[in-house]
Amino acid sequence: MATPDLTLVTLGGAFGLRNVSPFCLKIEMLLETLDIPYQLEEEPDPRKAPKGKLPYLIVDGQKLPDSELIVEYLDELTQGKVYAGLTAAERAQGTALTRLSEDHLYWIMVASRWLDDAWFKNVVDGFFHIAPALVRPLVAKLAQRRVQQTYNLHGLGRHTLKEQEDFARRDLQALNDAVPEEGFLFGATPNIFDFTIAGLMAGIYDQQPPTWITHVANDFPSLKAYTERVQTTTGIYGREQAGDGS
Repeated sequence: MATPDLTLVTLGGAFGLRNVSPFCLKIEMLLETLDIPYQLEEEPDPRKAPKGKLPYLIVDGQKLPDSELIVEYLDELTQGKVYAGLTAAERAQGTALTRLSEDHLYWIMVASRWLDDAWFKNVVDGFFHIAPALVRPLVAKLAQRRVQQTYNLHGLGRHTLKEQEDFARRDLQALNDAVPEEGFLFGATPNIFDFTIAGLMAGIYDQQPPTWITHVANDFPSLKAYTERVQTTTGIYGREQAGDGS
C-alpha cells in the first residue's frame, strides 16, 4: 500500500519556542522517528482547525484532528510500530503518565502563561499579533476570560496560586521519579510516551521569559536532562534553534 500524503498542521512558535504546543511537538517527534515522509505547516488560528485545536493531520486531503487520534492512526498505518515492543503494563504506565501530563500539568502550564497578568502581555504578542491592532487588547482579554472559565471548570482554577504550585510540584515529582537517569521510559530508544512528556516539558523549560512553573520545574534537573535527551535523540526541539530563520 502506498504511503499517504501527510501534512502536519501545527500552531507554530511563540515565547522563544519553535513549536509552542506540546501536542504538536509530540506528533512531530513521532513522525520523525517513524521515518514517514510528511510536510509541516503552521496555522496560527486554532479556530480554523477541525475541532478548534491543533495539531491536525491532513491525510490525502482529509483532516484528522486530535493528537491522540493521530497517534492511533499512525500506529495503524505502520502496522503497530508506535507501540512496538511495549508490554501491556508499560502501555498502561505510559497512558497514566500521558493523562497526568496532558490533562493536569498541561493546564497548570497554560494558567502560568495566560492567567498571570504580569506575563500575559507575552501571550498577547505571541498569539494575537494576527488580530488588528485596534481590537487586539479586547480580543486577547476575551480569550483570557475563556481560559479562566475553562480552568475553573477543570477545577484547578478554584485553588490559590500556592495550591496550584503545589499541584505542579507533585506532578513534576511524579514525572521526575518515573523517567530514568539514562535512556528512556521503556528502553534504549524513545517512544510516544517519551514524546508526550518531553513535548510538554520542553515548553515549560525553554519558554521565554520563564513563567512561575519554569522556576518550579528547574528544581528537577533529572527531568530537564531527560527532556533534553529526547529532543536530541529525535532531532526535534521545542525551542528555536540557530538557523531556524525564526
